[in-house]
Amino acid sequence: MNRVKQIISSPDDIRVYYHGQSVWIDEYDEANRTATVHMRGGRTHERHVVSVEELMEE
Repeated sequence: MNRVKQIISSPDDIRVYYHGQSVWIDEYDEANRTATVHMRGGRTHERHVVSVEELMEE
């Protein structure tokens, strides 16, 4: 969860993957340990709530 917070607040372009797909992290829910993401290069309105444990950093 701490790394998700760091990635969101970072000015750098940090590659994060969800099941092999490159995603942007839009926001997170610390209490539920989830993050709202959308696919890079995809439609930004297609957001998914996923477990932070399923996110992998490049």
